[in-house]
Amino acid sequence: MSRSSALRRPPEPLLPSAPAGEMGKPIDRERRRGRGTVSNASGRYEPLARIAFDDGWQGLDELPPFKTTVTADSTRKILARNDSPDISFDRSINPYRGCEHGCVYCFARPTHAYLGLSPGLDFESKLFMKPNAPELLERELSAPGYVPKTIAIGTNTDPYQPIERRYKIMRGILEVLERAGHPVGIVTKSNLVLRDLDILSRMAERNLVKVALSVTTLDVQLARVMEPRAPTPPRRLEALRQLTAAGVPTSAMVAPVIPAINDAEIERILEAVAEAGVRHAGYVLLRLPLEVRDLFREWLIENFPDRYRHVFKLIRDTRGGKDYDSTWGKRMTGAGPVAWMIGRRFEVACERLGFNKTRASTTTEHFRPPRPAAEQLALF
Repeated sequence: MSRSSALRRPPEPLLPSAPAGEMGKPIDRERRRGRGTVSNASGRYEPLARIAFDDGWQGLDELPPFKTTVTADSTRKILARNDSPDISFDRSINPYRGCEHGCVYCFARPTHAYLGLSPGLDFESKLFMKPNAPELLERELSAPGYVPKTIAIGTNTDPYQPIERRYKIMRGILEVLERAGHPVGIVTKSNLVLRDLDILSRMAERNLVKVALSVTTLDVQLARVMEPRAPTPPRRLEALRQLTAAGVPTSAMVAPVIPAINDAEIERILEAVAEAGVRHAGYVLLRLPLEVRDLFREWLIENFPDRYRHVFKLIRDTRGGKDYDSTWGKRMTGAGPVAWMIGRRFEVACERLGFNKTRASTTTEHFRPPRPAAEQLALF
C-alpha cells in the first residue's frame, strides 16, 4: 500500500494499552498547518485539562491558527550541569526552550510541562529565548575556580532553530567561547549552522569545536510530516559537506531510528553522509518518555494508520515489553533482538564505509577566563 493511500484510510482504534483520556483531542488540520504534533493536551502537572470542542455554535471556526510566539526567559544561569553516566558531557547550554522545528519524536517536549504548557503544539509554537546568554556565559566562565570541559549545545532543543536567524543568541555564545578558548560540541539538524562557519573554522584550527548534524531520513515527504520546520535532508547533507570542507570536525547522527518508519534507511543515510565527506557517525533509538509516547502515537495513527500497531510492537520489543525504558546505558540503544539487529546493521555499515576509525577530540589548553566588560583593569 502506498503512503498516500494509507493516509486516506480511517484511523484504527487506539492500542488496547492506551487508557481512555490519555491522548489529547486532535486539533483541526488548518489550525496546525506546518506543525508536527496533532494535539495540544495539557501537561502532566496541570490539575485541569482544557479541550476545545464544537458546541454547535461554530465557535471552533473562529479560533486562529497556531502562530509562533517568542518570550524572553529571565534565567540567571546559563550552564546546566548533569551527572548522567551514559552521556559524554557534564555541562550544556540551551539558548532556547521549545523548538519550532516541530519534530514529533523530540524527547525534550516534556520539559514544556514545567512551564505550565503543553508538550504538544505549545512546545513548537510558544518558545522562550535567553537574550542574555552570552553575558551570563562570560560571567560563569570567569568565576573563580571554574574548570573548563567541553560544553554541549543542542542536546535538548536545537540552537539553530528558525528564530536563531533573528536573535543570533547562538552566534553570541560562540563569540564568547572563541575569545575564551573554550571547547564546545554542537548538535543540530539545521544548515543555519553554516552562518557561523567563520567562527567554527577558526575554532577548529585550535581543536575547540566539533559539530554533529542529525539526518533522520532521506525521504523528503517523510521529513516534512516528521520534522515539518527543519531543513530538508539535502540541505543537511550540503551543510555536512561544507563543514567538512572547512576543516570542522563533523559527524552525522542517524537519530532517532524508528522501527518500521526509517530504520530501513540506515545504510543509505550513512552512504549519503560519506559522500559528503563525513567519517564519524552515531545513532540513537527512538525514545518515548512521558508525554512523547502519546504524541507519537497520535502522529502514527494520523499518518500511518496501517502500521502503527506494528511500529509499537517493535518499539516494545526493544524496550523490554514497555513503551520506554529510561535505564542508563539502555535508553539510547534499547535491548533485545530487534535493538541488536539495528545496532549491528549500523556497525557493519560504518565498518564498510571506514567510519569511526579515529575520534574527534577537543582541548582545554587554550582556555583563558574572559574578563567581564565591566571589570576594571589593574593599574600595574
